[in-house]
Amino acid sequence: MSNGVTEIPAADATRALSHFAAAFEFETDCWDTHQALASGNPGFVLLDVRGPALFERGHIPGAINLPHGKIIGSKMAQWPADTLFVTYCAGPHCNGAARGALRLARLDRPVKIMAGGITGWLDEGFPLETELPEA
Repeated sequence: MSNGVTEIPAADATRALSHFAAAFEFETDCWDTHQALASGNPGFVLLDVRGPALFERGHIPGAINLPHGKIIGSKMAQWPADTLFVTYCAGPHCNGAARGALRLARLDRPVKIMAGGITGWLDEGFPLETELPEA
């Protein structure tokens, strides 16, 4: 019996491996981001690409607020060219992380999106910070 799941056969293992491995080149998740930040040496800069008011209401500890519309070459020059950036926004209903990632990619910067954003972070039970980082 055919249904919405079985109507189209699954990809063969080689194509599935290629597809799923490639996805991790573009995104990470909240759990892995949390673990990396907890290590003290995450290997990336976490960018909260929402506006300052939302950032002040609550953000991921260690994140830097840089709204996606303000990601420009002169602001990114403070980091080495090979710095990996991870962007996040409000959550699955928001495309700010993708907009930020696109701007970074246009600047030839390595970038991934943190899938789930703030919504995913909270769903995992991780806390938000309301104190602003020192300038």
